[in-house]
Amino acid sequence: MDVRHRNRVTVSGRADGPVVMLAHGFGCDQNMWRLVVPALEPDFTVVLFDHVGAGRSDLSAWSRERYSTLDGYVDDVLELCRELALGPVTFVGHSVSAMMGVLAAAREPEAFAGLVLLAPSPCFIDDPENGYRGGFSADDIEELLESLDANYLGWSGAMAPVIMGNPERPELGEELTDSFCRTDPNIARVFARVTFLSDNRTDLADVQVPTLVAQCSRDAIAPPEVGAFVHAQIAGSQLVTLNATGHCPQLAAPEETAAAIAAFAGALK
Repeated sequence: MDVRHRNRVTVSGRADGPVVMLAHGFGCDQNMWRLVVPALEPDFTVVLFDHVGAGRSDLSAWSRERYSTLDGYVDDVLELCRELALGPVTFVGHSVSAMMGVLAAAREPEAFAGLVLLAPSPCFIDDPENGYRGGFSADDIEELLESLDANYLGWSGAMAPVIMGNPERPELGEELTDSFCRTDPNIARVFARVTFLSDNRTDLADVQVPTLVAQCSRDAIAPPEVGAFVHAQIAGSQLVTLNATGHCPQLAAPEETAAAIAAFAGALK
């Protein structure tokens, strides 16, 4: 299968510019980057894609076996890098896609000029014994997944505004709710488990490419302690705390988000 079709790849921007690949998170698609892309296009080649099972990807390519762990998505990312043959890319991974970038860069570092980990979380579940705060107890996550299984549309309507934050701008929560609701519930249930049950803390030390950890100042899903942990585990990484609040700064604060991506990617050799 043509991976460009499978993942609905779009390429825009400056043809001879450094390559920035933008990867969306759970319940979203490439449309979530639409406010960031115009600020990047004058200086970068911008690659957008939908994860299989999301947006306008080829849903027939989705299988529970392949996509029940992050590895299936990592395989796709590396296949896209090879197929597009644009040279080393700066991979910008939002939320769960940040860990896809971590795993992909550890496996094939030559494919990446750098990583931007936007609102990342290597593990959403608290681990008090090891002093790690992920933001949720194991019971919280179990309840969240049970609620999603029982009534996906109802769960989407309740959770999307919490994830988005910015309650004074309800249109943002409504957009994320709509995005969640466009996702096939059966696929969403599997991807939710991949997102909320994965633990990639030990994988962070394997990253050898330049990395920017970009966290939000207030984020109910990935609190600041998580960004600090990721930064501490990836040698030589940079940490920036955006003024943006919520878990989706590419929608809530696109100018600031684009500026952080551009400053980091533009400085890479």
